Amino acid sequence: MRMGYAAVWLVAGGCLLLGGCTGGKAVRSYGIAINGDPHRGKELIEAYGCGACHMIPGIRDARGLVGPPLTLFAERTMIAGELPNNPDNLVQWVENPPAIEPKTAMPDLGLSKKQAEDIAAYLYTLR
Repeated sequence: MRMGYAAVWLVAGGCLLLGGCTGGKAVRSYGIAINGDPHRGKELIEAYGCGACHMIPGIRDARGLVGPPLTLFAERTMIAGELPNNPDNLVQWVENPPAIEPKTAMPDLGLSKKQAEDIAAYLYTLR
C-alpha cells in the first residue's frame, strides 16, 4: 500500500517538474516545453488566415508563399532571422512581430499573450 502512494507522488512530482500536469496545456515536442494549447493554436492559425502567407502542415489550404514554410519549426535555430528559437521568443514574435522587426511583412494581429502561446504550442508540434 505504501508503495502505491509513493508511485503516485513520484508521477505527480514528475509531471509538475516537466510542466505536464497543466490540464493538457503544456506541449513537449523536440525537448521544448511550452504552455499553450496546440489544438486551440491550430484553430487560431486557421481563423487568422496565417496560411495565406505560410505553408503550414495540418492547416487546410495553407499554401502561402509570402512567409517561410513552417514545417519542422522546432528544429529551426532562428525566428525571422532575428531571435534564437525558444518558446519565449516565439511567443513575443507571434504576439507582435513589428515590435521585434519593424520592417517585417508579418502584421501585428492584435493577439493576446495566451493566443500567442497557443499558436506557438501548435508550431512546436509540426513535423
